Amino acid sequence: MEGRIIDVKGKKLYIEHDHRFTDRPTIVFLHDSLGSVQLWRDFPAKLSEIAQCNTLAYDRLGYGKSFPMSTHERPVHYMELEADLLNDVLIEMNLDNVILFGHSDGGTIALITAAKYPERVEAVICEAGHIFVEEITLKGVYDAWEAYKTTNLPERLQKYHGDKVEMLFKAWTETWTREDYRTWNIEYLLKDIKAPLLFIQGGADEYGTLDQVEKTVTQVSGSAEKYIIPGIGHTPHKEIPELVLKKTAEFIGNFF
Repeated sequence: MEGRIIDVKGKKLYIEHDHRFTDRPTIVFLHDSLGSVQLWRDFPAKLSEIAQCNTLAYDRLGYGKSFPMSTHERPVHYMELEADLLNDVLIEMNLDNVILFGHSDGGTIALITAAKYPERVEAVICEAGHIFVEEITLKGVYDAWEAYKTTNLPERLQKYHGDKVEMLFKAWTETWTREDYRTWNIEYLLKDIKAPLLFIQGGADEYGTLDQVEKTVTQVSGSAEKYIIPGIGHTPHKEIPELVLKKTAEFIGNFF
C-alpha cells in the first residue's frame, strides 16, 4: 500500500490508509515500543479483509518513516500525550468511528484514547497493553537492553527505523527504568472507557502478568472480554496470527 507523510500540529507522521469499504468503520493500528507500520506486516490487510473494515496505520513520531523525535527524554505521562496526538490524527483524517487495535505501548495508548475521546472510539482491541509497571516488565526491558548491546538487534531495528534507532531505544528503555516511572498508572482512566473492549494476552507474556488484563476488564464501564492464549508470549498477532485474526474478527462482528 502507498503511504504518505501528514503534518499533524507540526509533527510529520507516516501513515498508510486503506478506505475501500463504504460505511464501514476504520481499524486504527497502534504499534509497540519498538514497532512501526512495516512491522505489522500483512496483519492489517488480512484483518481488513476478514472484518470488511477500513484500516489506518501510522508510525509514531521517531519511529519507522515518521520524522525523528526532538529528544529521547519523555515525561512520565508520555502515552497520555500520544493519545492526544492520536486524537489529532483522527481529526486530520476526518475519522470519528474507529476501532483501535493497539499492541503493547499501542494497547495502552488505545485504552487512554478510548477513555479521553469516547466520541471517536467505537471499540478497542488491546493486545498485551500495560496499565501499571510490573517487575516482569522491567526485567523484559533490561533483557532487551542487554540484547541491544550484545547482539545484532540494532542492525535489525535499523531496517525499519533507519538512523532513529538509538534515540527511540533510549526513549523506551530509559523512560521505563527511571525511578519516577515506577508509579506510572492509568487505572484511574479505565472507568471512562465505555466502548466494547477485547483484551488479548499471551499466557507466557514476558512483559506483563495477567493482572494487567484482570484489572483492566474489571474496571472499564463498557462490555469487556479477555482472550488469554496459553504458552504464547508478548506478540500473539505474530506468534499465532490466524487465531488472533479469527478472534478479533468475531469480536468486531458482534458490534458491526
